[in-house]
This record gives sequence, structure tokens and C-alpha cells, in this order.
Amino acid sequence: MVVCIYIAIPVDDSLPSGSEGGYLDMHVHTAGIGAGGSGAFVNREMRENFRFSFYLGAFGVDLEELESRGDAIVIERISAQVAASRRVEKAVILALDGVVDADGKLDREATQVYVPNDFVARETRRHGNLCFGASVNPYRRDALARLREVRAQGAMLVKWIPNTMRIDPADPAIAPFYEELVALDLPLLSHAGQERSFASARDEFGDPERLALPLSIGVTVIAAHIGTTGTSEGEDNFERILPMFERYSNLYADISSLTQVNRLGFLGKALAVPGLDARLVYGTDWPLQFFPLVSPYFHLDRVGASAAKTVARIDNPWDRDLALKEALGTPRSVFARSAVLLDVDRCVAGDRRKGDE
Repeated sequence: MVVCIYIAIPVDDSLPSGSEGGYLDMHVHTAGIGAGGSGAFVNREMRENFRFSFYLGAFGVDLEELESRGDAIVIERISAQVAASRRVEKAVILALDGVVDADGKLDREATQVYVPNDFVARETRRHGNLCFGASVNPYRRDALARLREVRAQGAMLVKWIPNTMRIDPADPAIAPFYEELVALDLPLLSHAGQERSFASARDEFGDPERLALPLSIGVTVIAAHIGTTGTSEGEDNFERILPMFERYSNLYADISSLTQVNRLGFLGKALAVPGLDARLVYGTDWPLQFFPLVSPYFHLDRVGASAAKTVARIDNPWDRDLALKEALGTPRSVFARSAVLLDVDRCVAGDRRKGDE
């Protein structure tokens, strides 16, 4: 059962109407093994998990290629695919901080995947169609200084996966971190719901209600995937987050991964909630946009055989993702909103810095 609420939101006249392209994908992952001096790593737990080889294939690389050409090859290929897209103009590449120990330092053993800010900031500056998405664990001893640094580097947002980074978003001890996010005008993109893309996770930290603290402080929060997996305190996380949109005008959610087989039907449910589309933004959760996780044929009951066949014929993964979400009823304003909410000019500023080097 879906909780039907009406979210009273004024029309955003800054969003283009009838636009068919030039969109910003605000949720794109990269990863690495430290090759080429990236500083990235995947720990033993994750490398020994079946998901590791699965993800390498999704990124279109193998270990030998990473070791010989460096981790930057993944970002180069993302840039090339975005450049080939007819409809997506830019993508935000996300760094990913790790677990922090009691001394406020990175715990390499407990961290499953680590992608440093400096690496992502440096590599995205090499590509005019890529933007920098930072990640800072608030339990780091120098967390506030790191926030100021990534903002100076052109970060468009800060990304968390609380379930794997072991962050409790409701912890009052990290209120100063939230206050700094507000001061720096940095949105927080935080995974909401159950997490099953990693070898292990603390899913209690994915409870959408735990985002009430940053929202009450004034942080612009983007709840990744609208909490469309798992339960908290016996309640579906999707049902749990819906009333929060009424309470907090600074709460948004992205539609990344909502076409995956484990989230079938949720995009339609979200779009059926009156007013909710005005709080949705476009993202893919790249690289998790391929068969068997995603296929237009999983959605035959909603899009029909003809539309599914048309979408399946689209070669470019970004154009295919966007076309499937359109076929499922996503309005163009949702696709356009990412660039407005995140202020795409921050990304343009990064392009200018490249020319100054």
C-alpha cells in the first residue's frame, strides 16, 4: 500500500518546458584499485565477493587493464559515453569516503570501497562533461576542513552511503558538519533504504527518518532511490519517507536505479503520489544500468511491447536509461531539475579551471 499524500509545492518556473536534452546525471559512480596513483581501493572483503568481477564488467574494464592504464580509464570511458549521448550533457562523478575509526582516521580494513576526493576532482577537471561529487565522512577528525577543501575544488554535492560508511545521520555529534554544509551551500546526497550492492551493510543507518536531523538544520538533502528498499521499525522505507516531503521543503530524492529488477514498480508508485514529481531529480546510479539488473522488458506491463523494443534498441546507456524512465511516465521537468538544484554552473567553473592549468 502506498501512502497517498499531497505535497504542496509551487511550480518551479526556472525549469525548461519541452526540453529533450542537455540533462545532468547527478549520480554516477567510479571505482579503482589504486592503479596510476589514484589512491582508490577495494578491500579484501569486497574483492573476494562475487560482486567485484560483476562490477568490473559493468565498468567495462578488467584487472589487467586497470593495472596497465590506471584507474582513470574508468572515468575516461564514462566521459566518452556521456559525450556520445544525445540527451545527457554532463554527469556528476562521485567520490566515496570510507569508514572512520575512533581516532577520526580512515579504517582501511572496514572500508569496502574507497574513492578519494582528490582523484575524482583531478580527473573530472580533464573532461568538460564531467563534474565533481565529493564524499566526506563526518566522523573524520578534519571533516569540516575537508568540506571547505572540496567546495573550493568545485564539488557540487557530498555523497554518503551511511549503511557502508557507518554513519548515523541522526547523530547529534555531527550537527556542526551539517551546519557547514549549509554554510557552503553543499547538498547532501545520501543513500536511503537497504543497501545490497556491497558485501555487508548496517541497514539501520539507511532509515529515511534518520535524515530528519540534517533537514531540520537546513541541509538540502537528496535521498537516493527514495528509500525504495528494505524496512525500518517494521515499515517500508518508501512509505516511511513520503510524509517527510510534507514536513521538509528541503528534501528531494533521485530516481537513480528505480528501473532495476529489485525496485520494479517503484518509479510508477512515486510518480503517482500527487506533487512528489516536483521533488524528484535525475540520476542513473551508473554503472548499475545493464542486464540482468535492468531491462525494458521487465516493465512490459507498464510500457508495452512496442515501447520496450524501441528502448532496447538504443545503444547509448544514458539515452536508454532516460528513454525507459520517460516511457514509465517521468516528466521532463524531473530530468531538468538536477542541473537547477545542483547549480550546474559549479561544473562549468571546473571546466574553466582546466583551461587555466
